[in-house]
Amino acid sequence: MNRRLMLAGSAALLLAPRRASAQTLVPLDVAYAGSMGSMMEGPIKAGATQTLGIAVHGRAQGSDALANLIVGGSITPDVFVPVTPGPMMTVLKAGKASLAVPVARTEMVIAYSPKSKYAQAFADARKAGAMPWWQILTQSDIRFGRTDPATDPQGRNIIFTLQLAQTYYKQPGLAAKILGDSINPAQIFSEPTVEARLQSGELDAASAYKIQPGPFDLPYVSLPPEVNLGNESMHALYAQTSLELGAKTYHPQSLVYYAAVLDGAAQKEKAAAFVAWLGDGAQPIFKKFFYDPPTGAAALHA
Repeated sequence: MNRRLMLAGSAALLLAPRRASAQTLVPLDVAYAGSMGSMMEGPIKAGATQTLGIAVHGRAQGSDALANLIVGGSITPDVFVPVTPGPMMTVLKAGKASLAVPVARTEMVIAYSPKSKYAQAFADARKAGAMPWWQILTQSDIRFGRTDPATDPQGRNIIFTLQLAQTYYKQPGLAAKILGDSINPAQIFSEPTVEARLQSGELDAASAYKIQPGPFDLPYVSLPPEVNLGNESMHALYAQTSLELGAKTYHPQSLVYYAAVLDGAAQKEKAAAFVAWLGDGAQPIFKKFFYDPPTGAAALHA
């Protein structure tokens, strides 16, 4: 059975058997981090329809890019769901929302293509005596994919991860050896297309959040907590790395997803119900599809 169809079907089994009539469905415009694509368009969309009577119209893109579009007035979604606090704070500080609540958490992994000639090497990477994941990524012919660090937090997070890895594994220059320049057009793709490129074999491996490979039946290599950006207890260690892009300096942030009702929402009541559901009723769905709870993460205020 097609994996994407299974996502929606599995979500329905987790939810109470309440069915909304077509008349109650209200389109809700939700702008969300591209890493949530399969989740939002599958089990979350199905769950919102069934439990809340809300038809979700999704808009997936890099979180920073969406935040800038919202602040600039180019788009006016009802709900914004980015990853990391930064993009949400951009929206809050601009007066486009007043409160954002944490709804889920993830961590960095390296996803790889089953069609890659390096697939077995990645599968064995955590075994004693095998070539480690970071060494596989230094092979001269490997095709690695990532997102744009200028517009997407994940694009920056893979740079942070590899900077941390070069210290953790005592491999000076590792990040540059794998990535080249921070902005390397040969490696950069839009977030919603990266998994498709892995499935087709166009890429051998790619940066990913832990939530992304599973819905596409893609394998991945888990990374140690010292480098995966998902362990709150490692925050002081993560903070030792940074990235300069243009005139701005970035530091790692917690890989937490936040949800906020935008002040200009056309469907404010429905938007509020949807955000509340993400933080409560939808948690079993998040858990089933590889998201961790946002334990310890605080709400964000303007």
